[in-house]
Amino acid sequence: MGQHGQHGPLVMLRRLAALVLSCAPHMAVAQDAGCRLALVLAIDVSSSVDRGEYALQSGGLASALISPDVVRAFLASPRPVALAVFEWSGRYNQVMVQNWVMIRSRAHLLYVAEKVARFERSYDEFPTAMGYALGHAAGLLERAPDCDAKTIDISGDGVTNEGFQPRDAYNAFDFDGVTVNGLAINGADMEGETDLIPYYQTEVLHGAGAFLQVAQGFADFERAMARKLEREVAPGFISALQPPHRP
Repeated sequence: MGQHGQHGPLVMLRRLAALVLSCAPHMAVAQDAGCRLALVLAIDVSSSVDRGEYALQSGGLASALISPDVVRAFLASPRPVALAVFEWSGRYNQVMVQNWVMIRSRAHLLYVAEKVARFERSYDEFPTAMGYALGHAAGLLERAPDCDAKTIDISGDGVTNEGFQPRDAYNAFDFDGVTVNGLAINGADMEGETDLIPYYQTEVLHGAGAFLQVAQGFADFERAMARKLEREVAPGFISALQPPHRP
């Protein structure tokens, strides 16, 4: 398949890497009071995700971040989005891929996509501790720039099988005003995962306007993530999450 086929976006990323990374010192820290959304992407790297699936997931996220519709959604308002990305698996296994960065241009999205595409997987041997991942995400939001809205986007291919459940995280940590959306990587052929979608619907989704996006396997992750990001960062959707103005 040619460079405009399946791997075209990643080829483009590498060709632009030198240009984009030269801007890194100006992007590394997000500090802005005019931010419209603080968005955390929490990516599952538990032991159920094999090497090939991880490649589809990381490549899919990198490509989704620079897809035209997602770029337009990020840049649809002069008030930027603050973005952070981390990998999660076991209860004590959360690793930052990208700390808070303010997305002001397509170059910033290219920078994050390049970081994601080049990132060396943090862990591959631990179970699925989604409650701990959500607690970690809540801590990240406490250190986020001052933004109008706060959203956690958590993706995964399995239900929690270590530590506390998402509902316990919502009781134990500060999720006031936080929306948690889910991306369920559906694998109905996988033993024990036929209840993944209802699990996300009943246990994971949280807060105003929370929604679930479903990927039909890891090969569908790029499409599902792009659709989810486009919806999450759209200025109109974010405005709908805000409490009514009180004079």
